[in-house]
Amino acid sequence: MKALNYLQKKAESDQQAALLAFDLLLEKAVGIGDHSTSDFLSNLNESLNNLVDANDRLETIEWLRGVYGDD
Repeated sequence: MKALNYLQKKAESDQQAALLAFDLLLEKAVGIGDHSTSDFLSNLNESLNNLVDANDRLETIEWLRGVYGDD
């Protein structure tokens, strides 16, 4: 189903973007520049929310494939 394929690709892209953000924040934070602790924590929370959202969407898409088929 093209609609589910689109939704899956979008969720996978969002998942990778969130993982990249975590990598930058946790492994390369020195390269981010001059940000306050509250900015850093806010960015961490935003990245976590984005990752959870993408993972939830991927799980739901798999469920939808079971309901509507994979055609």
